[in-house]
This record gives sequence, C-alpha cells and structure tokens, in this order.
Amino acid sequence: MKNVQIIEGADNCTYDVFAFTDEEFSVIFPGAGQNVEFIEDAVVRIGDEELGRILRPVWKRRARKSEIVGIHGTLFYELAHKTKYYPTKKEEEMVTGIPHLSPSER
Repeated sequence: MKNVQIIEGADNCTYDVFAFTDEEFSVIFPGAGQNVEFIEDAVVRIGDEELGRILRPVWKRRARKSEIVGIHGTLFYELAHKTKYYPTKKEEEMVTGIPHLSPSER
C-alpha cells in the first residue's frame, strides 16, 4: 500500500491521507518517479467514470496520520493553477525559486 495525501482547494479541508494499492497508485501516478498528480489531468487521461471506479475503494481506506510511515504521493483537487510549480510531477523537482538540496547535501 502507498499513502497519498489529498490536497484540495476548499478552505476547510483536512489534507487527509488514503492508502492506495500499488495498482491504484500506478494508474493515478503513471510516470517514472511521479508522486504528484492533479485530478483534472487524471480525468483527462483516464476518464471520469473509470477514475471514479478506481478511487471509490480508496476513499474507504483513510489512514491515520499518526500511524502512517511516509507519504508516497500527493493528489491535488481544484488546484490546477499549481501545475506550473510541478512541471515534472515530481515533488523533488518542484519549481519554487529556492534551490533544493540534494539528499547528500542535507
């Protein structure tokens, strides 16, 4: 199972984490090393009906943040304006204007 945090545009959201099977994760995050996706892109790529079929069981697997070990992906809802910050859809390559340290430099 892989933990995915849901970031949504609502002011009152809780940024819940859900457990995805490896298969569900690979469908939502299809790129090599990809760990960021925007629901709008997934709908275009997969289709609304098929995406609903894939995600329906996921919503029953809410994970307690205090019990998880690591977050493997981030799925953004209603935040398509943030795509410019994630051109590769890899969080480690996010465009911030601030240089990132490589793991060896941390």
